[in-house]
Amino acid sequence: MTTHPALLRQLGLYSAIALVISNMIGTGIFTSTGYLAGQLGDPKLVLVIWLVGAVLALAGAFCYSELGINFPASGGEYVYLTQAYGRTWGFMSGWVSFFAGFSAPIAAAALAFSDYLGYFFPALKQDNAWARIGQGEYGLQFGGAQIAASAMILTFTILNLFGVEFIARIQNALTSVKVLVMIGFIGLGLLIGAGSWTHLDLATQRTTATPIAAQFAISLFWIYVGYSGWNAATYVAEELKRPERTLPLALALGTVVVAVLYLLMNAVFIYAVPLSGMKNEPAVGSLTAKALFGDEGARLVSLCLAVSLMSTVNAMVTIGPRLYYAMAKNGAFAPIAARIHPKWRTPVPAILCQGACAVLMTCVDFGNLILYIGYLLNLFAVLAVASLFRFRGREGWQKIGVVSFAWPLMPVLFVAPGVWLIVYGAMLQPVISAAAAVTLASGALFYRARLHRRKEPAGDSRDY
Repeated sequence: MTTHPALLRQLGLYSAIALVISNMIGTGIFTSTGYLAGQLGDPKLVLVIWLVGAVLALAGAFCYSELGINFPASGGEYVYLTQAYGRTWGFMSGWVSFFAGFSAPIAAAALAFSDYLGYFFPALKQDNAWARIGQGEYGLQFGGAQIAASAMILTFTILNLFGVEFIARIQNALTSVKVLVMIGFIGLGLLIGAGSWTHLDLATQRTTATPIAAQFAISLFWIYVGYSGWNAATYVAEELKRPERTLPLALALGTVVVAVLYLLMNAVFIYAVPLSGMKNEPAVGSLTAKALFGDEGARLVSLCLAVSLMSTVNAMVTIGPRLYYAMAKNGAFAPIAARIHPKWRTPVPAILCQGACAVLMTCVDFGNLILYIGYLLNLFAVLAVASLFRFRGREGWQKIGVVSFAWPLMPVLFVAPGVWLIVYGAMLQPVISAAAAVTLASGALFYRARLHRRKEPAGDSRDY
């Protein structure tokens, strides 16, 4: 009988935490506050919305920890939704993850990287695109930003072909640099930066006429994307050493570290520049660094933040293909995604397909990418956490204390705001919600036309 190469358990706790931190820290924190400044118009609301995001992310991480120790297989939501709702929903989660969970976020992080490099080379800024197709924000664009972003995506796509242990060493180094950069920026900004706490009291005119309560709901999509990645370690569960211990610790510790850093970073942003000065600024790190440290300081910070975004791109390039591999291995995705290179032990076809899709998505407007990502990721995360209500009645189900405490407080804390986001998103952003609906519909059609008719692999109800 022919044996096929499989994934190996090579990742320890530090590497798992590094994946979570790297996958979370990136596009959101380095870009969102500039947009939130105009949307909310109040410094205190900006800090509150980041705090709300931290609470939701931590609740989600706790719930995913319980799911992960019961289903210690690579695939994240695909595994959980397949077990809870059937193969169709499992496939749909993977289909959405290919586009909105990884390819689009990779593109967004790479575009943010280009904007920070634009401090040195203005031609690389998204605002300086050479060609645009379509009207207003709903269209495609191409220029130096897309070239720089695509070059970075392709670089990490190629590097990821050569083994998870190899790329984990690169990831650990980049993550360490990222965290040190953020700690240095926070510490030096507060100690020697030329800022003022009076900025906390300086509101600004909003850039939207949407009522503030409704806008808070829409702005939460930016926050959701900023915190997305707290579930990153679930996608490499088959490559974790002692997953029953490593997975919950990685999710919880990674999320807490990032939440603290995010809140401190936003405090420094507002300390450096009043909201009126950062409205709609994508490279908010460069802007605030210039106010705090002058031109030379801004150059150094911009370079460091660009390097930090490289870590974000690499983390997602690493994690995404493991999901497609898990699905294809179970007959729920294109079979080619299950192919593992016999020497490198990596899902090479899945890595290459994801890289190609991410490159194409760099041509989409940045703001639309963020809303599209947030809408779909929220939908499937809500479904995954809600599955706990079904699973907890199973015989032999392993419960963790933090989720059991005041049950069902933890899942409700995550699911209720998530449902609110879905409803408000459909009402207030019809174009984005329509794009999300098209993604879902295309996935359903593909599943029915190609995969559902295939003979399903043998296995019991717990086969994943």
